[in-house]
Amino acid sequence: MESFAADLAQMQRTALHADHVSALRMVGVPRTYADGDIVIRAGEPMTEFLFIESGEIEVVNSSTGERMIDATMGPSQFTGEIGMLSGAVSMFQMRACAETQVIVVKIAALVELMSRIPEMSDIVLTVFAARRRGNVERSQTVLKLIGADVDPAIQKIAQFASRNRIAAQLIDLQSPEAETERASCDLQGCHPAVIFAGKAIENPTPQKLARALGLELNLDKEEVLDVLIVGGGPAGVAAGVYAGAEGLSAVVVEDLAIGGQAGTSSRIENYMGFPTGISGGDLIWRGEVQAMKFGTRFAMPIRVEALDQRDDLFCASLSNGREVCARTVIVATGVQYRKLPLERRDAFEGAGIYYAATEMESRFCHATDAVVVGGGNSAGQAAMFLSRSARRVHLLVRSDSLAASMSSYLSARLDADPRISVHFNTEIESLDGDTHLDGVTVRNTLANNRMHIDSRALFIMVGAAPNTDWLEGHAALDDHGFVLTGAENGGRSQFETSTHGIFAVGDVRAGSVKRVASSVGEGSVVMSAVWNHVNNV
Repeated sequence: MESFAADLAQMQRTALHADHVSALRMVGVPRTYADGDIVIRAGEPMTEFLFIESGEIEVVNSSTGERMIDATMGPSQFTGEIGMLSGAVSMFQMRACAETQVIVVKIAALVELMSRIPEMSDIVLTVFAARRRGNVERSQTVLKLIGADVDPAIQKIAQFASRNRIAAQLIDLQSPEAETERASCDLQGCHPAVIFAGKAIENPTPQKLARALGLELNLDKEEVLDVLIVGGGPAGVAAGVYAGAEGLSAVVVEDLAIGGQAGTSSRIENYMGFPTGISGGDLIWRGEVQAMKFGTRFAMPIRVEALDQRDDLFCASLSNGREVCARTVIVATGVQYRKLPLERRDAFEGAGIYYAATEMESRFCHATDAVVVGGGNSAGQAAMFLSRSARRVHLLVRSDSLAASMSSYLSARLDADPRISVHFNTEIESLDGDTHLDGVTVRNTLANNRMHIDSRALFIMVGAAPNTDWLEGHAALDDHGFVLTGAENGGRSQFETSTHGIFAVGDVRAGSVKRVASSVGEGSVVMSAVWNHVNNV
C-alpha cells in the first residue's frame, strides 16, 4: 500500500503543466487551511477540486483521526478520484497536516476545462482512475461490509460494490476486526452490518448504499435531457460516450451494475485492441470513465418502471419514485440469464447460487467444487476463471456439443484444462443443502443416470430473456420480447423503433448479433440518428 501511494505521489508531482495551473487559477479561488483542518470529510459530496500550491494533506481514519496512508499530498498534487465527476461522495477523510494553500475549482468548471484542454483531461483522468483502481484493489475505504462470508444480503451489497468499482473492505462476521468495527458504531451482538464513514446503514440494501454514496443522481425536476439511456452494458455505455462527445445531455440509468451481463465476463479475448484479453468489467469501466469525461452522467441502481409520452418528450418513472424526462430514449437494457425452474432456487440465491462469476463470487469457491450451467461464451469464460480458485469446475451443457454456441478458442481451452470437466446432455435435477447450498444432483438426459456433485457454488448462465416489460405498448416487440427496429417496423433509421424518438441497441434489439463488439458499435452508430431527432423536433 505504501509503495503504491508513493509511486502515485511521484507521478502527480510532475502531472499538471504550468499552463494547466494557470487555467485552474482563472476559474478557481485561493483558500488556506490551517494545520489540523479537515479538508474533505468522508461521506460528503465531492464538489471541489483542490490543487495544492503549498503545504501538505494527509488521509486519515474518520473515526480515530489516525493517518491511514503514510504518503501525503504536497505542492503540485491535487485531490479527487473518478467519482468526483459523477457527484459521488468522498470515500476518504483528508486533513491538512501543515498550513496549506490550494486553488479551489468547482467540479462543473473542472469538467469544462477538461473539455477544452485534452492534455489536462488526460492527466486528471489518469490520476483519478489510478486512485480508484488502487482503492478497490487495496480496500482503502471507509465502507466496511461485515458478514459477506455468511449473509446473502451482505453478499448482494458486496457484489453491487464490486461490480461498480466501489472500494469496500470485507470483514468476516466472527473476526476480531468485525467486533472492533461494531463497537465503534455502538452495534450490539454479532450481526452482519454495513458501516460507511463510521455510521451503520440501517437495514442495508444496494439501493440504500447507492443513496449514501451519491450514486442515485437526483436530477432537477425542471431538467429535460436530450437522451435517456436505459441500460449500462456495452451498448448503453458506448451510447453515453458518443452522446457526450456530440454535446448532448445524457444520463445512463442502470438497475444493477454498470457493465451489464458483459461486466461479469472475466476475460474477453476477441475484442479488437486487446490481444492479451480484458475482463468485461475493465472494458466497460474504461468506457464509463470516457463517458463521464464528456459530461454523461450515470445513475444506479435505478430501474425504469414505466414510460409516458407527453408531446415531444418521454417521461420515465423510476424505481426510486422520481421521474426523468428526455427528448429521446435509447433502450439498451440487454438480456438477463433465465432462472432455472428448480425447487428451493430462491432460498439459495446469494447462498450458493450466483448469476455472475467475478472476483467477488470467486471468493466463495475456495475448498469446493464449482458448477457452471450453460454452453455459451459467458459460461465458458466463467469456468476458466473459476478454475483458479475452485477445487474443480463442472460445466453442465444441455446439448451434445459446444460447437454451435461457444467460440472455438474457448472450447479448446476448456478441453485442455485438467481442472474443468464438461458434462454434455446434462441438466440439474435437484439442489441440496440447509441454509446454504451443499450440492447438486445432475442427470444425463441420454443415459438417464444421475450423479451427485458436492458444491457450495452454482453459477447459472443459461438462456437470455430481454428486459423490456416496461417498454410494452411504447415500441413494437417480437414474440420473445426483443425490440423491433428499422424501416420495416416503422423506424426512420436502422435503430429507431416504431415510436419515433425511441431507439434500441445491443442485445435487446431483435436481430442483433449478441456480441460485445457489435453492441458497442450499435451504441456508437445510433447517436447520429438521435442527434438528428433532437435537433429537428
